[in-house]
Amino acid sequence: MQILSSIIPEMKTTKDILETNKKQKEFYNTKKKNWATRLWSRLREKTLKGIRQNSGMQQQYYELHKKWFGDLSTKKVLDLGCYAGNTLSLYLAENAQSYVGLDLSDVAIEKLNKRLDHLPNAKAIAADFLSEEFQETHFDLIYAYGVLHHFENTTVLIERLQEKLTAQGTIISYDPLETSLPIKMLRTLYRPFQSDAAWEWPFTKKTYHQFAKAFHIEERRGILGKSKWIVLINLLPLSAAKKKQIAQKWHQQDWNESAVSDKSLFKCMHVTMKMRKR
Repeated sequence: MQILSSIIPEMKTTKDILETNKKQKEFYNTKKKNWATRLWSRLREKTLKGIRQNSGMQQQYYELHKKWFGDLSTKKVLDLGCYAGNTLSLYLAENAQSYVGLDLSDVAIEKLNKRLDHLPNAKAIAADFLSEEFQETHFDLIYAYGVLHHFENTTVLIERLQEKLTAQGTIISYDPLETSLPIKMLRTLYRPFQSDAAWEWPFTKKTYHQFAKAFHIEERRGILGKSKWIVLINLLPLSAAKKKQIAQKWHQQDWNESAVSDKSLFKCMHVTMKMRKR
């Protein structure tokens, strides 16, 4: 047992995560990134953001999220890890019966509350989702855009999500995957230099299956599978129209195949899911 404990890292408890999240709060309040994290962010924004926009995938998954939201008029919504408001925060706040935005950053939440000032049914709270300070519950919908992978202990996270949801409550998520070998290799090289590594845990196959066991995954889509290689196509002497055509074709293949094939899903860089409480 002693040998095993020295090989297998101890899983972080709720108390451990709460301590880590204090550092995460400071990070997002100050935006202090080291050179490696700034470089990674710049490369990601310049390459992947352009691919998402030119191929139409970004608009497609936002529209899918709206479809998954359904009729919000009778729903209590939690916008988890919303920062100062993500792309769909105001849409949720304006259409939900009740809206709560939640983020660690008090600086960001102050900005969001100003944006929500005209909506009596909406408010934003600066608190840790895992802490006792956050008492709100009975959510019909939890929207977690780029958030669930910030929790190292998936078991603790899942238990908390289930506590906060109503019966048959829904989670709509979007997170990075670390199941594509080239991406896993890149992340492994980058991780020792990453300033936010303590709370960045892209989904592994194990993570995905933990969610699949705990919730009913009603629908899912993978993003940037084959289409991530548009980065290389962009280096070829092809017209912009031709590059866009290839990007759209490859994205639609990823989009359709990842919905039904684990093999295709795990080649992707991101996954978005609609999950319902069992």
